[in-house]
Formats: sequence, C-alpha cells, structure tokens
Amino acid sequence: MRLVVLGGGGFRVPLVHNAIRSDERITELVLHDVDAHRLAAVRAVLAGGPPITATTDLDEALAGADFVFSAIRVGGLRGRAVDERVAHAHGVLGQETVGAGGVAYGLRTVPVARDLARRIARLAPEAWVVNFTNPAGLVTEAMAEHLGGRVIGICDSPVGLCRRVARKLGVTDPVFDYAGLNHLGWLQGVSTGGPNLLPGLLADDSRLDFEEGRLFGGEWLRALGSVPNEYLHYYYSTREAMGGDRGAFLLAQQERFYRGEVDWETTRLEREATYMAHDREGDRDSLEGGGYEHVALALMHALAGGDPTTLILNVRNGSTLSTLDEEAIVEVPCAVDRTGARPLPVSPLPDHAGALVASVKAVDRLVLEGTRSAALKAFALHPLVDSVSVARDLLEAYATGHPELAYLR
Repeated sequence: MRLVVLGGGGFRVPLVHNAIRSDERITELVLHDVDAHRLAAVRAVLAGGPPITATTDLDEALAGADFVFSAIRVGGLRGRAVDERVAHAHGVLGQETVGAGGVAYGLRTVPVARDLARRIARLAPEAWVVNFTNPAGLVTEAMAEHLGGRVIGICDSPVGLCRRVARKLGVTDPVFDYAGLNHLGWLQGVSTGGPNLLPGLLADDSRLDFEEGRLFGGEWLRALGSVPNEYLHYYYSTREAMGGDRGAFLLAQQERFYRGEVDWETTRLEREATYMAHDREGDRDSLEGGGYEHVALALMHALAGGDPTTLILNVRNGSTLSTLDEEAIVEVPCAVDRTGARPLPVSPLPDHAGALVASVKAVDRLVLEGTRSAALKAFALHPLVDSVSVARDLLEAYATGHPELAYLR
C-alpha cells in the first residue's frame, strides 16, 4: 500500500513512522510538505521501515495513493501563537480548537482542506483519507463535501479517556457509550454485556484518581452523570482555563529542533510533559507518547481488509444524534471494516450536552460558509465569546494577523 502523509514535515510525523515501521503491507511512505526545510529535517529523523519518498509536489505525492493521512497546520505554529495572543488580548479563550482560537484556525484551514479533498478525489479517488488536521470535526466535514464517507476524522482524546476509565473499572473488552463532537464529547456508559458500570465508578471519589477525575472532580462528574472529554474543561472552567501562550512556547521549542540545535526525542518529551501540565498533577498515563497514530493504524488495517474493529471516530451522523442533521460530522463509536466506518447506536445526549453540541455545530457551519459576515457570526455566536463587539474586534485582528484570511478583509 502507498501511504501518503500530508504535512510530512510536521513535528509528530516520526510517531506515525514508528507506528507503521514494521507493517509489511505498506510498500511506500510518501511525505509531502510545502516547507522543504522542515520536510528534510523530519526525513532525517526517520530510519527503517518501508521506502520513503519526500516531496513538495502535491500531485506527485497523491497519485496512486491507497491511504492519505492529512496532518496539515495552515499557518504553522506561528498561526497558533497569533490565535492565542489575539484571543487573550480581547479577554477570551485562545485554545487552538476551542473558542475564538478554534474559529480562527478553522477559517484559515477549511479552504486548504477543501482544495486537498478536490485533489484527492481527482488523483486518488479510491484512497481512504484519515484526517488528523484540527479542528478535526470541522475539517473532516469540509473534506466530506468532496470525499463523502472516504474521509474519516480521528482523535486520541476519546481513546485515552476510555482507556483510563476501563483501567479503573478493571474490565477488558468493554463497550463504551460515548458521543458528541470532536473535543466536545461525553462518556455516558461502560458495560461488558450487563448494566452500566459508570455510576458505580463516579460514586467513589477514591477511584477517580485519573486525569478527568482530577480535572473535573467527583461532585461535578456525579452531577453530569458522565465523564466529559478533557476539552470540556475549557467550557466548564473557562475562567481558570484561560492559560498561557501554548502556541508561542511550542513555536520557540520546535524551531530549536528544526534548526538542528536539539534532537527530536528530547523535544517530544518536553512537549508531552508540558501539555495541560497545570491540570494533570503528575498523571503519567496522559504522557504516553502519541496515541493518535495508533488509532490511525487500527483504522487503516480494518479499512484495508484486516480484522473488523470498533473505534471512536469522526464520521457523518446519519440518525445517530437526533439534535444534528444527517450530514453533520460527529464523534461516536463506529464499526469499521473494508467497506468503511458506520456509527453505532449511542444514548441520547442530555439537554445541556445536546444544546452545546448544536450550538458549536452551528458555529462550524458558519465557518464553512467562508464569508466575512458568516465569520463575524461564528465568533459572536460561539458559547465562549460573550460580545458582538468583541467578535468584531477579533475578526479584524485575525484577518490582519493571518495572511491566509485575506479573503475575509
């Protein structure tokens, strides 16, 4: 199989390479990036595994692809740093996929993602596309306009959450009742063929010594009756989660790697150890390297005709969540085989969760419209932006600070 990685000069590409290095079904790994210097720096880190081709020619990379991993970052870490700085200057959350920062990231990424999808549909119409690119749900929805069900979005956050809960419950092969949007989901149940085991776990504070248990606290988890994805921290504790300039930190850190001043592994460990460090309180399970690359590999194996599996993925809703239309991309458990990924039944979301999901999806749809008026509405109507005048200022600042948003000026 010919596997193409778009964004092949990205810092986390070696994690993907490590995951697929011993997979004999992959006959060629193609790395594509628009930045030749970054591409060369990452290529130099990789050793072993299938033959590797590195190219800045997109059409050359895509021709004959069997699988495409899309892991681009439009605007690079400089763009993320601008997203955070502008948001904080206006007193709102600047996290890269949540709130104003997520809207800005989506606005500059969607046009590029659509172009990539059109290219893939033309040059590799039979390829399966696995989307890593954030905001994952929004970008997957944009690409699905041209690729339909052949594009599937992934994230490692639900996997990590479910793994930690299963470990605390002491169960193997559980069924997880998880639903929502990317970075906006709730685990409502865990079973092994019998009753829901989650209420018993939530009732015992001594068993909540895992990441989400510490992050949200037993009282709030019991009030919700579920375990939220860690990114709900930004909605439930907005004031406390304003945080620092993560993008600026990563930009400075990774520039040292790309200049050859520090090795890749040292940089990776520093990156992982500082992610949400103020909330983790030493949770080593959260610092296990990577995660998303293993989800991608499991998905690719099932799609390529290996053993069918069940994974939490970003796919078209169909009738899974009644609060959203059929075409909306949702994050739910899916049955995966060589024919694709099909959402499995989940419990209805409670009113508070369904309303938040509908509100954030409405913002996504405004970003997809791609006009200045719609962009203003996207900022103003996001649950974490509390003022139309602030939204107007955010739009102006982002359009000025990001060359990729010239179409909104």
